[in-house]
Order: sequence, then structure tokens, then C-alpha cells
Amino acid sequence: MVASLGSYTIGRVRGLGGFALFIARSLGAVFSTRRLPARIGRAVYEQGFRCLPVILIVGMFTGLVLGLQGYYVLNRFGSEGLLGALVSLSLVREMAPVLAALMLVGQAGSALAAELGIQRNSEQIVALDTMGIDSHGYLVTPRLLAALFVFPAQTALFVAVGLWGGSLSGSLLLGVDPGIYWSSVHRAVEAEDVRECLIKALTFGALTIGICAYQGFHAHRIRRATGARAVSAATTKAVVISSIAVLAADYVITSFLV
Repeated sequence: MVASLGSYTIGRVRGLGGFALFIARSLGAVFSTRRLPARIGRAVYEQGFRCLPVILIVGMFTGLVLGLQGYYVLNRFGSEGLLGALVSLSLVREMAPVLAALMLVGQAGSALAAELGIQRNSEQIVALDTMGIDSHGYLVTPRLLAALFVFPAQTALFVAVGLWGGSLSGSLLLGVDPGIYWSSVHRAVEAEDVRECLIKALTFGALTIGICAYQGFHAHRIRRATGARAVSAATTKAVVISSIAVLAADYVITSFLV
């Protein structure tokens, strides 16, 4: 039992070290990668534009539900005028960065892990290294840099759509005055709240895209799985670990900034 626990612990520490070296090598290739701006633009398109529908839909329904539930909670205390503050602070400080990151992981992150897993399975990554092309800089670096722009932008869009959804739910359905709603939003949100939201979005972006890229890039290392099964296992593992990492990082960041 002790030997198994020690082996498991050593394996996890070795995995964390390998992930850290993977990220460091990818970021270190920023100045040596050719045509980096064009690849970043493509990565922004893949992570940003293709994920717009899910961000808009989830953001809208999140705002609608917050407006509905928040109204009935505040109505018990006669504080319906604070609905805008409740919706805005819930979105900016917590729900928007977390839900946006989870949606991006489910769509862009899983696609990235599967793509790199297939390239590893078909030995395309080996071919890049054989030709003297840095596979980390060619495949991973543009995705990491794009995530630092896409995740904050998508989070901001999530907040905007969610606030509008809360306004629709509170004003059109429940009779809250729109002016009171938006003035409450304006009074509630401060610079510290926006800063926390931005820090979370940047952290989630680097963390999740890095994890998804790492799992796909090393799909050949998965035990008892080869070929298509290895790609499937790597993609599943990437989504699960990224989702857990988002929630864990959210707690850590919140505990330091609250």
C-alpha cells in the first residue's frame, strides 16, 4: 500500500513537472517561431469566433436565470431595486469567467486536444521535429498566446449578454424599472471586480489551453491505449482535468482577492 501510494505520488509530481516544462518550452519559442502572427490569428478564430454561439446562448440564459431567481430572493426582503447589483456582481466576480472557460474548454479545448492527438498518432509531430521545426512553437505557442486574448474577450461578452438577459428577465417579465436596474449595475461594479474577472479569465485561458495541448501532444503516453482510443482518452482527460483546474484555480484566486 505504501509503495503504491509513493509510486502514485511520484507519478503525479513527474506529470506536473512535465507540464511545467511543456509550457515553458512553448512560451520560449515565441521569438523563434516563423509566421507567428498568422498562426495566432488562426488560433483566435478557432477559439473565439467558432465559440461565439455557445457563449452568447449560455450567457443569455445565465442572465435570465439570475434575474428570475434573484428577483424572488430580493422580493422577500423588499429589495427588488438591488436586482442589477446581484446580477452584475454574480456575473463579473464569479459566473462569467468560470462558465465562459468551461464552455471554451468543451468546444475549443477538446478540439485542440483531439487535433494534437491525431497529429501525434499519425506521426506528424515527429515529422516536424525531424525537419528541424520546433513542434512546440509551431503547434502550441500560437494557441497559448491566442488564449490570453480570447478568454478575457469572451468573458466580457458573457458579462454583457448576461446583464442584458437579467434586464430582460427583471424588467419585461417581473416589472423592475429598467433605469433602476442599470443604475444599480453601475453603482455595484467597481474596478476591483473587473480586475478580479480579468485575472481569472487570463489564468483560466493559459491553464486550460495549456492542459488540453499537453494531453493531446502526449497522447502516445497514455497507458493501455493506442490509435483512436489514445486520442479519445487524451481528449476526455484534457476536458476533465481542465474543468477541475478551472474550479480549483477559481477558489484559489477568489481566496486571495476577496
